[in-house]
Amino acid sequence: MEHPAREPSAETIGALGESAVLARILPRLDPGDSALLGAGDDAAVVAAPDGRYVVTTDLMVHGPDFRLAWSRPHDLGWKAAATNLTDVAAMGARPTALVVSIAAPPTTRVDLLEGIADGLRDALVALAPGAGVVGGDLSASSVLMIAVTAFGDLEGRAPVLRSGARPGDVLAHAGARGDAARGLALLFAQARDGSGEPDAALADDVRARHPHLVGAQLAPEPPVAAGVLAATAGATAMLDVSDGLARDARRLAEASGVGLAFRRDALGDDPMTALAGAEDHGLLAAFPPGTVPPRPFEVIGVVDGHAGRLTLDGEPVDTSGWDPYTGWDGGAG
Repeated sequence: MEHPAREPSAETIGALGESAVLARILPRLDPGDSALLGAGDDAAVVAAPDGRYVVTTDLMVHGPDFRLAWSRPHDLGWKAAATNLTDVAAMGARPTALVVSIAAPPTTRVDLLEGIADGLRDALVALAPGAGVVGGDLSASSVLMIAVTAFGDLEGRAPVLRSGARPGDVLAHAGARGDAARGLALLFAQARDGSGEPDAALADDVRARHPHLVGAQLAPEPPVAAGVLAATAGATAMLDVSDGLARDARRLAEASGVGLAFRRDALGDDPMTALAGAEDHGLLAAFPPGTVPPRPFEVIGVVDGHAGRLTLDGEPVDTSGWDPYTGWDGGAG
C-alpha cells in the first residue's frame, strides 16, 4: 500500500484527538491475510486454521529502548514489528497478525505516528508477507511507548521449544551477530553533542557513513522466515537472540539441561562482540546430529552434556549480555 509523500505537518495528536488520529493511521495499515475482521469493532477476528496460535508481546519505551534523536519514526515502527515477529518465528510459527498500542505525549506530532505506522506496514511486507495489523489502542503518556502483541500459526507443527536440545546436537545461528551492538556503539561515540545528548544531525551523518551497522540497530532485518525452515528441518530447540547470543544461549542451555560449545572460527573476526552484542534478533537453534541446517542458518558449535555451561573453544563464556534494568544510562534523547 503506497502513500504519497507530503509536507511534514505540525499537527499534534492532542489537538486532533484520538478518533481523528486513528483515522489518519489505520488506512496506512493492512490487516493481512488471516484477518476475518480487522480494526473497527471492539476486537478483531483472526483465523486459526491449526486450532492453536502462538502469541507474544514486547514493549518499546523512549529512553531505555530507543532515542528519538537517533530513530526515525519509520525505524520505530519497523523495529517494533521485527522484534515481535522474531519471537513468533523462534517457536517455528508463521506470523499472522499484530495488535499495536501506542501511548504518547499529547504534543507528539501526528506525522510521527504516521511514520510508525508506515514502518510497521513495510516491516510486515518485507519480513512476514501476509501478516497484518488488526487492531490496537492509542493513549496519552509522558513518554512515547509502543506495545505490540504478535500472533502466529504453527500450521500443524509442534512448537519448537527452548528445552529440546540434546548432547550431540548441531548448534546453528541465523542472522547478524554483533552488528546491532556495533551500530549502537557508533551512535554513542559519534552521534552525541558536546553535552552528551543524542543529536539527530550527527546520527544522520553516522548512518550515512555506516548504513549497515546503524540500520542493524535502528531497523533490524531478522531472518523471520528461517523459523519455519528450522522447524520443518527438525530443529530440537530454538529461541530468538535479542539480549546477546551468549546470554540467550544460556537460557536455551538451562532449559534443555545441556551445555553449548561455540567455535571461535565460526563467529567471525570479533567473536566476543558476536557473543555479547544484543538486539540482532537472530535465531539460535539446535538440530539433530548429522543435520545440515537450512540456510540462512550457519553451524557455530555443538551441544554437549555439561549442563548450563557455555564455552568458546573450551574456555568459559561471559553470559552477561543486555538487561534493561542494568543497561540503561537514564538518558532519553
